[in-house]
Amino acid sequence: MSKHKQAAAPKPLDLDLRPGQSIELLKELHILTRDGKLNQDSRRKLKQVYHLFQFIEKLLKELPASEQGPTLADHGAGKSYLGFIIYDLFFKALGQGSIYGIETRSELVDSSKALAQHLGFERMKFLNLSVAESAQSDALPDQIDVVTALHACDTATDDAIAFGLQKKAKFMVLVPCCQAELARALNKNKALNLQRTPLAELWRHPLHTREMGSQLTNVLRCLYLEAMGYQVTVTELVGWEHSMKNELILAKYTGQKKRSAAERLSALLEEFGLQELADERFKVAA
Repeated sequence: MSKHKQAAAPKPLDLDLRPGQSIELLKELHILTRDGKLNQDSRRKLKQVYHLFQFIEKLLKELPASEQGPTLADHGAGKSYLGFIIYDLFFKALGQGSIYGIETRSELVDSSKALAQHLGFERMKFLNLSVAESAQSDALPDQIDVVTALHACDTATDDAIAFGLQKKAKFMVLVPCCQAELARALNKNKALNLQRTPLAELWRHPLHTREMGSQLTNVLRCLYLEAMGYQVTVTELVGWEHSMKNELILAKYTGQKKRSAAERLSALLEEFGLQELADERFKVAA
């Protein structure tokens, strides 16, 4: 056999790729090497993105048909791995609809714009904005069907929820990360709460304060979404071997605002001495 004979190109099945998926895109995202190979780290990253895409694809298919097609806003987009994969596997063949990647790092926004232009993904738009700023931007439509926030740090997840409420999102897909705001609030009133309730033992030690704050934040977010008319499901994004930040919150708008959720939300805020967040973060109409 000639030593110059080229090795056969990897088959899609070998790479766990979807039919019609852009090999060029995966190379540009550095998931595949230039010669089409897939290393173990890239395989893991691709598996995680596919896993999340399966949830989002199902939601996109539930949307009613419209003249302009579905709209999706991806907050904290980073290098827009998720947005590009969703466009490639769903929006491209659909021939309509738009994806908005929202990211604060201008260099990532510029590189994503260049890649979308290079691949002909003309219905992908990238905005150099924070999540909070995007809610006031004229560059986004008044209504967004699906809002995603993958590992949006600390209060950026709450800003994404506020954005989704403002844009009347039919679905929200959230993977919270680095929930520090509540931990700071718990720590602020720790001495008073230790005198007031034995429950404060749950966050007396700094490590427990962080863990308790993280858990409580997501519980409050779920109650808030239910109080605002969403049906909420909480599940795992991937197995523990991939990431410790793997809680996936799926919210579907039903219009049925749960009074019991609003009451429990208020009760929890009071029980944990967090009443100040009632108007700042979790404002529910009486």
